[in-house]
Amino acid sequence: MSSLNESPKFKPYIPASANLPEFTLRALMMGTILGMIFGASSLYLVLKVGLTVSASIPVAVIAITLFRLMHKFGSTDSTILENSIAQTAGSAGESLAFGLGVTMPAILILGFDLEIYRIMLVAILGGLLGILLMIPMRRTMIVEKHHELKYPEGTACAEVLKAAATDSSRAAAGESSNPNSQSDANRRATIIFGGFFVGLIYKVGNIAFKGWKDTVDFVFQAPLKGGSIGTEISPELLGVGYIIGPRIAAIMAAGGVLSYMLLIPLIKFFGDGLLTPLAPATKLISEMSPHEIRGAYVLYIGAGAVATGGLISLARAMPLIWRSLASGLAGIGKQESVNLTESQTIRTEQSIHMKWVIIGALAIIAVITISTPLHMNFLGALLILVFGFLFATVSSQLTGQIGQSSNPISGMTVATLLFTCLIFLLMGWIGGQYYVTALSVGAIVCIASSVAGCTSQDLKTGYLVGSTPRYQQYAILIGAFCSALILGPILLRLNEASTVYVPIAQIAPGLKTNADKLVETSTLQGPQAQQDKYAYKVWHKSDSQGAPAGKYLVREDGDVVYFVDPGINGTYNKRPDGSEVKKYDAPKAVLISYIIKGILDGELPWALVLFGVIIALTLEMSGIPSLAFAVGVYLPLASSAPLFIGGMIRWLVDFKNSKLKKYQHLNEEERQAAGDRSDGVLLSSGYIAGGALAGIVIAFSAGFMTDFDNQISNWAIQHNPFFGGAQADALSLIPFTIIGLLLYFVGKEKRKDKNDTSISS
Repeated sequence: MSSLNESPKFKPYIPASANLPEFTLRALMMGTILGMIFGASSLYLVLKVGLTVSASIPVAVIAITLFRLMHKFGSTDSTILENSIAQTAGSAGESLAFGLGVTMPAILILGFDLEIYRIMLVAILGGLLGILLMIPMRRTMIVEKHHELKYPEGTACAEVLKAAATDSSRAAAGESSNPNSQSDANRRATIIFGGFFVGLIYKVGNIAFKGWKDTVDFVFQAPLKGGSIGTEISPELLGVGYIIGPRIAAIMAAGGVLSYMLLIPLIKFFGDGLLTPLAPATKLISEMSPHEIRGAYVLYIGAGAVATGGLISLARAMPLIWRSLASGLAGIGKQESVNLTESQTIRTEQSIHMKWVIIGALAIIAVITISTPLHMNFLGALLILVFGFLFATVSSQLTGQIGQSSNPISGMTVATLLFTCLIFLLMGWIGGQYYVTALSVGAIVCIASSVAGCTSQDLKTGYLVGSTPRYQQYAILIGAFCSALILGPILLRLNEASTVYVPIAQIAPGLKTNADKLVETSTLQGPQAQQDKYAYKVWHKSDSQGAPAGKYLVREDGDVVYFVDPGINGTYNKRPDGSEVKKYDAPKAVLISYIIKGILDGELPWALVLFGVIIALTLEMSGIPSLAFAVGVYLPLASSAPLFIGGMIRWLVDFKNSKLKKYQHLNEEERQAAGDRSDGVLLSSGYIAGGALAGIVIAFSAGFMTDFDNQISNWAIQHNPFFGGAQADALSLIPFTIIGLLLYFVGKEKRKDKNDTSISS
């Protein structure tokens, strides 16, 4: 039975023969709750800037700290295997949130409502399918390719768990007690929790109490008429920029500079003299603001660039795709050969049996096929199974090589949708009734691919520390299911809190429709619901003739009363009472909607899309990654600017730290890995969690605190120079500068060796 034994070339930290508490209720509950929290904050991020960052290390550090606090109050100390289970259960929320936020908001842009059952079905089924599809590949990807596939986040997380191991875990590993480990773990936890409270307090003071402006902006006049520059001064975006690093952050910001300092001014320059609107806009360019020009023209250019960048990143991975498929299929056979009984298989090789994996996957496909909210048919379910297995395999392999944060999930989703929509087109399935079917296919495959990569990272962490794979698989299945239950309501609430019900008199006075044919009814949601509680009929307008396409609220007599401008990718930033509204751009969801509508209806302005394609190809020919730049073209510059600032702080910190003697012998890759485990990354993770969760809580309370919000806004405009004064933009940069300096000083390491004079502080 040598095939069942651990490889002599590798021994996990905790040997297979050890008997430590592992799959405990407290570990499972701790990880699940943390996963739900980080899933919520990740969903907020993906709606704002279209990306998330791995939650594995922050979840591990917080779980370790909370277990130690429980120990001080009489609970038994946790083991490293319990910490691994908590981390595994907690990591699922972030990957689920990414897949959900990238795809499901497209339903709004396509003219339908976000339905809670549809969102929850997609999240649950996609998450569970991705985990099950990855399980048969564990032996090939994690065990046999241990030295080939490094899984950077998974390896780093294992180092965190080992550094914080308790005395009982060290004894089981054959190590002596290390008095420094607990103090170091406490220090790291203090940094994360400190960042969390800084981000939370900053966001509450900024948004809820109008302590200062949340976006500073400057619009240029001639000769750069139409140009503008600005930044959103938020702690969560600053933290994201620090984590993703200077290169990607700078490339994304460069895309924003191209949009706001070149494309928009060019459109303004050449279109200012036109006497008729230039399609697809319905308004004269001379009367359009920079924001309106971006919405009418630049978004399509950005969408073309993002789609091209995603496909190019996928094309680069094609050799890996073929190798991954071969390895995955071979791994299934090997998995069956080693998956005997618990008494025959050593603890560190026990996985969920292939029989249950196959039954579970087929059951999920059956549920997908018969689920009415998904508008699914047999062909769609078959495409999910084929593309799901293909991209779950690819995601697992790419995550092992370049990490979860760099995994091109968006490109896989774009490819899935392109092929799905083209197949639908060949079948003659066109029009709005097939939008939801195509989107459901893309969304489930996207989530499955994202979660498969996350599962691979977790199993790598467990392989290094000596966890039981079966218990990890149970943990991430439970964690993914619980996170999926809350992400749907959060997505709905974020959209409702920023939805604007625009009086029809502002858009198309006197607009009417046939109310007798409308059966669906709706009331106002969010802050405006306090002023109007009437139940209206709903009209989903599919064309742009006479008024924008979208959702309208209609009285019984057929008079249209409101145009419903959604919080996600909406265009109206002020309510009728004059209060400001922050919209969510959801860049990748917009791209998804353009692909579906463009292929199935042929309504895309293809000239603008092709401009974006050419931009992406030009960048690739110049050796610049086009996907990050393309996302920057699409996003408002105000959203990518704080990423750039965070990236520059990271560059300065890494430059200072690289001068220390202990880093002199490291190569560039090793220095990058050391930076990814630094105190600055921990503080940034706290900023992200605190700022994003504060934003979610404020959004949830918006409907209940409308009067308070209006009173605070009116007072701040009149009396607070940081919010309504002539120098408010400049003054608002002060608190942002303070948290930026704090990030720099926490990230910068201090000299511990008195003889090290290689850097001055």
